[in-house]
Amino acid sequence: MRIEDGWLEGSRRCPSPHQDERRDPADISLLVIHGISLPPGELGGPWIDDLFAGRLDPAAHPYFAGIAHLRVSAHLLIRRDGEVVQYVPFHARAWHAGVSCFDGRAGCNDFSIGIELEGTDDLPYADAQYAALAAATRALLATYPRIHPDRIVGHSDVAPGRKTDPGPAFDWARFRSALRR
Repeated sequence: MRIEDGWLEGSRRCPSPHQDERRDPADISLLVIHGISLPPGELGGPWIDDLFAGRLDPAAHPYFAGIAHLRVSAHLLIRRDGEVVQYVPFHARAWHAGVSCFDGRAGCNDFSIGIELEGTDDLPYADAQYAALAAATRALLATYPRIHPDRIVGHSDVAPGRKTDPGPAFDWARFRSALRR
């Protein structure tokens, strides 16, 4: 995989309006791994695309009434089958981390890339997701040298007490081992 003009080669593009310019695009130095399912605990369907595109129908599910107004996005989503969807080019700021802090620095969206994995905290992630995540991460490491393995964290690491994803079902050792291949 390669990155060209901020887009990951081979990803399905689904541009999100929930993004803005980074203060300093040369400051990209953190990768945040997330987990998401919509509605919670349910996999598949168009709902994640709809949420990040700002078109989630609040009447489509009772849970959606409370989140349809949110202006959130991520750079990438990796679906259960390994499909990679890109919502925001990497040189732009996606709105994925919310209130967050890493290494004493607040506002992680300013200097991070966010990758969502379709799943839940307690459901093992799929083999295809680990393969796609490792390939995308290797491309990011090659393109953004300020990101290195000790600057790849979970959402729970930058928003402790507020977020738990990607959760205990995410196999960090497996993921880190795949990066070395």
